[in-house]
Amino acid sequence: MNIKLNEFRTGILKKPRRVLIKIGSSVLSDPVTVINFNAFAGLVDQIALLKSKGCEIVIVSSGAIAIGLRKLGIKQRPQNIPLKQAAAAVGQTGLMENYDRFFKEKNIKVAQVLLTDLILKNRSRFLNARNTLFTLLELGIIPIINENDSVVVDEIKLGDNDNLASITTNLIEADLLIILTDRDGLYETNPQKNKGSRLVPLVTKITRKVEGFADESTSSQGVGGMATKIASAKHATKYGIPVIIANGLAPNILDSIFQGDEVGTLFLPQKSKIPSRKHWIAYTLKPKGDLIIDDGAKEAILKKRKSLLPIGVVAIKGDFKFGDSVCIVDKKQKEIARGLANYSSSELKQILGISSKEIKRILGYRHYDEVVNRDDLVVL
Repeated sequence: MNIKLNEFRTGILKKPRRVLIKIGSSVLSDPVTVINFNAFAGLVDQIALLKSKGCEIVIVSSGAIAIGLRKLGIKQRPQNIPLKQAAAAVGQTGLMENYDRFFKEKNIKVAQVLLTDLILKNRSRFLNARNTLFTLLELGIIPIINENDSVVVDEIKLGDNDNLASITTNLIEADLLIILTDRDGLYETNPQKNKGSRLVPLVTKITRKVEGFADESTSSQGVGGMATKIASAKHATKYGIPVIIANGLAPNILDSIFQGDEVGTLFLPQKSKIPSRKHWIAYTLKPKGDLIIDDGAKEAILKKRKSLLPIGVVAIKGDFKFGDSVCIVDKKQKEIARGLANYSSSELKQILGISSKEIKRILGYRHYDEVVNRDDLVVL
């Protein structure tokens, strides 16, 4: 498959070495939980061709709950968490059975990888997961990733597979993220409500205006709407990779993308790429609290690229421990940065607004001068 680039995509969609493809539930099953075998077969054919051309492919796939509901004879997505988890447990085997069946016809092996927040928020476990995925790719195996929905609860849930996809771009060091859904891309308004809505073919930067194009509607089988897809694209483009949101039900959609056809919505990567570890801090970890800072500290962080010192913190919210992720917020309640706390919330309450040299006198020890070190801080 030759990659022909149009005007917008020249230099952006160069043949990528490693591609992450996120496939939504609405692509793999219809609203009454009938499995779309044609979609499975068509996407596998295209992915197999990509692989034969030297691309390493990783898939983040939804669909387990939808398939599980079909097996259980349930027509609508339940609100009951235990029933959702039961459907996920039943459906995950069916999801992998279908992938295994269709890829086996192409002599391609697949592997199931189930991730949770508890794995990804721990840096050593995060790196262990990365090594496992790299080994699978070296062996020519396509990893198929999903969240372990059968055991997670809201407190430790990653959110949705759009978010998982953006995290995984960092996990596998992807060169391109493709999000396949049941829409042709990002529209200026909901095309289901406004037939005259225009498709946005190119987004150079995700602004509030672009975020405003998204509506909160979801498919009957899915969790995330267009808003979560834009958030995923925002996080991935900050990691320095392009993102395409396209219609996974369109014939030969992956072929069209790699031929340079103007399909879907292309989000350009940002020039200042966030390093892998800082991307992990900003978008994989869940913040446990807020640090409200004064204007001097804000200027030091944004303009002088300094660490956050206790003298610049005016208030805190939340209950957090050493090493937890925290939001750094200005006086107008706008989050300007995110980082890892060097002191717990109980310790910080005692040293708010003081000079670093006074920390030992108040706490009896001083492990760090900074509340958040610059190396552990990401400006948003």
